[in-house]
Amino acid sequence: MPARIIENSNKNIQSEKLIFPPEKEKSMQSHINVESKYTDMYERSLREPEKFWIESAAELSWFKFPKKALKYSPNSELGIFQHTWFEDGILNVSFNCLDRHLVNGKENKPAIIFQGQNEKEVKSYTFKELHEEVCRLSNLFKSYGINKGDRICIYLPVCIEAVCAMLASSRIGAIHSVVFGGFSAEALAYRINHCQCKIVITSDVTVRGKKKIFLKKETDIALQECPSVEHVLVVKKDPDLCEMNPHRDRFYHEEIAKMSPDCSPEPLQAEDPLFILYTSGSTGKPKGVVHSQAGYLLHASLSHKYIFDIREDDRYWCTADPGWITGHSYVVYGPLANGCTTYIYDGLPDFPDPGRCWKIIKENKITVFYTAPTLIRSLMREGESWPQSYDLSSLRILGSVGEPINPNAWMWYYQFIGNNHCRVIDTWWQTETGGIMIAPFPGCHTLKPGSASRPFFGVEPIILRDDGSECAPNESGNLCMKRPWPGMMRTIWNDRDKFIETYFTQFPGLYFTGDGAFIDSDGDYWLSGRVDDVVNIAGHRLGTAEIESALVNHPSVAEAAVVSVDDSIKGEALYAFVTPIRDCIPDETLRNELFTEVRKIIGAIAVPQTIQFTSALPKTRSGKIMRRLLKKIASKKYEDLGDVSTLADPLIIKNLIKGIF
Repeated sequence: MPARIIENSNKNIQSEKLIFPPEKEKSMQSHINVESKYTDMYERSLREPEKFWIESAAELSWFKFPKKALKYSPNSELGIFQHTWFEDGILNVSFNCLDRHLVNGKENKPAIIFQGQNEKEVKSYTFKELHEEVCRLSNLFKSYGINKGDRICIYLPVCIEAVCAMLASSRIGAIHSVVFGGFSAEALAYRINHCQCKIVITSDVTVRGKKKIFLKKETDIALQECPSVEHVLVVKKDPDLCEMNPHRDRFYHEEIAKMSPDCSPEPLQAEDPLFILYTSGSTGKPKGVVHSQAGYLLHASLSHKYIFDIREDDRYWCTADPGWITGHSYVVYGPLANGCTTYIYDGLPDFPDPGRCWKIIKENKITVFYTAPTLIRSLMREGESWPQSYDLSSLRILGSVGEPINPNAWMWYYQFIGNNHCRVIDTWWQTETGGIMIAPFPGCHTLKPGSASRPFFGVEPIILRDDGSECAPNESGNLCMKRPWPGMMRTIWNDRDKFIETYFTQFPGLYFTGDGAFIDSDGDYWLSGRVDDVVNIAGHRLGTAEIESALVNHPSVAEAAVVSVDDSIKGEALYAFVTPIRDCIPDETLRNELFTEVRKIIGAIAVPQTIQFTSALPKTRSGKIMRRLLKKIASKKYEDLGDVSTLADPLIIKNLIKGIF
């Protein structure tokens, strides 16, 4: 059982805290099983970074092993910020994920196991079979005239073909741009045109619940405005006819069947681009984040190994879509580089019922489960009877990613999914960072619900006030990084000035994450969400994530989102959007109880001025709450909502504006 501590040093977090020390017997098999070993390795990664990272680079297979780790020029004021990793090294990412496992005894080990929404739709590839499929697709790309540096757009649902396309692209030195299969034709066209893709790989349909989504039709609409595209490959999933352009379109499986299963991997410079991944900023306009070969792969594989304590017999399931950075790093590249069996699922987590995820875990004996707080909260809303109906005893590690997880959801995850014995690993990182930056190591760190814990190797955070001075312990501020790390983005595609301006000018010489955080008296990090989600109420800085956590602490609340609105007296006031649990009809009694709850947990300064009840929050198709839209709705700026193409359900916006529950 966890030990209980009382912490009153910071009013912005719940006063009562639980801590979960590692159990010595269970930690014995961990890669790092005592905190002193973590501390020694971490301090060495900062004290002797060159030696540390050159030694770590031996985890990868190289055609030419590098002699130099980091080359770094930090003068962002002059716009010359530059960093490279292992720039004299030569390797191939696809080789590291596939070929090397064919000679180390893993050729017949399952590399990837796919589960469709239809329970009978299961597909499994060994490392040998995946290697052959990737080689065939690589040869097909080459037959289409795709060369090193050309861009390939992947617009697919969760499927093995998406993984093959990423690995085949990396095998020949092309640059892939994966676009989430839920994006609209307009969003797809922007991404294709911005990086001038030559080929698009898509699917005729994908299924969400009982609804079919016609990706090929969206692709055809997008391509009316995309002159750079020469070829379209279509993964056929539906028996119905699919409209095809005979001069441009071909069916994926028909084409690769003609190709040889042998394709030599292209030797690539460590700093050659590996992929472009578009991420939205505060304006909603996507930025093309560029990641390179060696540094990214090393960070993804090393963090996957240590943070999830990966073992040879693990059955690992990350629920992320390959269209997002978590899907890149912790569905595809990290696990496969480590020779780990990775599971993927294409379907809704609550279809045909809220037990779907727990059934998959039971039937496949999943040992490591990595998902988002949004999914945890949505299934938490359905009640604990669903997970309690399934045997989840195979689990030993539970992960969380995407946003700070509130303590209430953390505890539910620990108690009802982990059965009070799994380590809950809350990870903080970004599209721009490439891999996990702050997270507990399961074998040695004491867990605190809501805390991201400690930095990964080579990651040196610093928390600053707006004037650039360093914050004291338990004081919230701007989270920055003092030095580059291997997985760090290299630039923004076709806009290096924007890269410098966005990340390196607000605090010159440092990488500004855009997130707020504080360090507690034990040295553990607590993330409060985006800095633009940190509000200043009468001179007090409050993280909206902390207020949301207090609201969700009420048993009748499933989810909450808090934004700020202008206030003539306080400067800013708080506006809360609250989704009650199923079958709860909100009223003034509940509203007053929520005011009391926030006042009790945080203080009167954090009590929202307004609470609006809603049946749902506006989210992207990946499940992230679009607080940018909520802020404009709360401020009644309905005419300037900006890009809403990534919304899963645009009707929610209309209901919020009308105040319809």
